[in-house]
Amino acid sequence: MSSDSEQIRQKVRGGYSVIARKEASSCCGPTSCCGKGNTTSLVKNLGYSSDDLTAVPESANMGLSCGNPSAIASLKEGEVVLDLGSGGGFDAFVAGRRVGRTGRVVGVDMTPDMISLARRNNAEYQKSSGFENVEFRLGEIEHLPIETSSVDVILSNCVLNLSPDKPQVWRDISRVLKPGGRVIISDLLLKKPLPAKVKESVQALVGCVAGAATLSETRTMIAAAGLLEPDYDEKTGAISAMIDTNSDLYQELTSAIPGERVEDYVASFTIRTQKPRIG
Repeated sequence: MSSDSEQIRQKVRGGYSVIARKEASSCCGPTSCCGKGNTTSLVKNLGYSSDDLTAVPESANMGLSCGNPSAIASLKEGEVVLDLGSGGGFDAFVAGRRVGRTGRVVGVDMTPDMISLARRNNAEYQKSSGFENVEFRLGEIEHLPIETSSVDVILSNCVLNLSPDKPQVWRDISRVLKPGGRVIISDLLLKKPLPAKVKESVQALVGCVAGAATLSETRTMIAAAGLLEPDYDEKTGAISAMIDTNSDLYQELTSAIPGERVEDYVASFTIRTQKPRIG
């Protein structure tokens, strides 16, 4: 592991530890991942329903989303789901309701404070749902603490962009998926390179922007991992929703790209791919 990669992990881990400990409730501001707005409004703008919000513990909604991968995952009763970068457990609990008593959801996060928070939230989820089908494990998404060929569906929400070794993330995604298993990820991708000033910013890194890959880079990584050609859908309006709830990060972006729009550089995409079936 390079020293640069470890420095990035330490910055991200430190930023999200602060969020989990409630020293601040976001990576970019005091109430959400993207600024000072209302986290409920943000996730509704990103496609979550009122039922989703009422079905999960309140403290699991930390405003760290840039999309809604579970809404399009077509989760089925009894499936095994893996949530990469599970945070406070929001998507894991939404998925847990959908896979039901016979299904299982595993959330993986590299921040001990986040794992502790998610496990506390899990006690509330179990009480309200009657299910004991969600668990959380400490680990890096580059080296998942998950058995090979054991997962039906992988979800992730605005997390892969934080990794300093994205090709390894995709290789391990391929490793843990069952043949025919599917991936549905919401993430920020670059339409064109960011200014150096932004890429050097810790706030922009923890805020899911500075580490984002391009569409072509992501397609190359997916193919190299042995997964099928991905489909991409740009979630129009997602960046605007994030800007509306932002104060600090997107002001920084705007000042670094005078005369241009943030949306010209970065957008929220849903990425869908699948592991080939055997035979």
